[in-house]
Amino acid sequence: MNASTGRAARWLRRGAGVLLVLVLLAAAVVWSGLQLADRKMARRVDVDVQPVALRALTDTASIVRGQYLYASRGCVDCHGANGGGRTFIDDPNGLRVAGPQIAPGSASVTAAYRPEDWVRTIRHGVHPGGRPLMIMPSEDYNRFTDDDLAALVAHIRSMPSTQGTPAVVDLPLPVRALYGFGVIQDAAAKIDHTRPSAAPVPEGVSVAHGAYVANMCLGCHGAQLQGGKIPGGPPDWPPASRLAPGDGSVMARYADAESMMRLFKTGQRPDGTPVRVMPFESLREISETDVRALHLFLLQQQSPPKS
Repeated sequence: MNASTGRAARWLRRGAGVLLVLVLLAAAVVWSGLQLADRKMARRVDVDVQPVALRALTDTASIVRGQYLYASRGCVDCHGANGGGRTFIDDPNGLRVAGPQIAPGSASVTAAYRPEDWVRTIRHGVHPGGRPLMIMPSEDYNRFTDDDLAALVAHIRSMPSTQGTPAVVDLPLPVRALYGFGVIQDAAAKIDHTRPSAAPVPEGVSVAHGAYVANMCLGCHGAQLQGGKIPGGPPDWPPASRLAPGDGSVMARYADAESMMRLFKTGQRPDGTPVRVMPFESLREISETDVRALHLFLLQQQSPPKS
């Protein structure tokens, strides 16, 4: 073996040694993340739950309101139109998530729910047993008025009995590790559990009602509607658009409420290009009053305050 060959062999051995060390370090980091994830998933979240007065199943007005909220606020996207459960993320990289059956029936996860359990689950992202729910848009529902929360529950409880499917939360190892290190949060970790229930706002085309409707946008577009990476979404999902004022806000495209209504109905921007990720199955069901109020609120956010 000549000198140059010997040097090359030594460099190869050193490189292999460095690579092995890096692989072992990466494995140790992933292992640590998985251990933290298991502990986080098993933790108990104690919240002071105040049960709302659930409407009787014969309260037609509450059931009708609840049916509208169920159809238009995202419940159908995760739990299906009949409440029987639904797979809503099925990524080739191993991320698979399905919402469970919540309508009446033998497989329903809500069969034994007490009034406080509905509040704990919907408003706080916490299972009746106290563990955190991994995926539940409670940061949106946390801002429901007591009447709307009660109406939603009244509708769910009045649904026809069905034979549905259980929850599925299959997370790839890297996602679980990121969750363990806090890069990804579960539903309960996103909630201000001390937030009082929202005060009722008269329904109408007003900024106040629009702000209430905009609560449904927080889970994807952020607490300040600033947009960015969608928490918990597959890595190939595009970032949520910025709705708040500032550079990159998409509200310049939607000068009037009609353009926003077309977006919700068709899934297309004003220029005809499709929006890839938005819950259009629910957005199509939003009333004209709610869309106009939402647009008014978002448009007002863009305007500088008057001196």
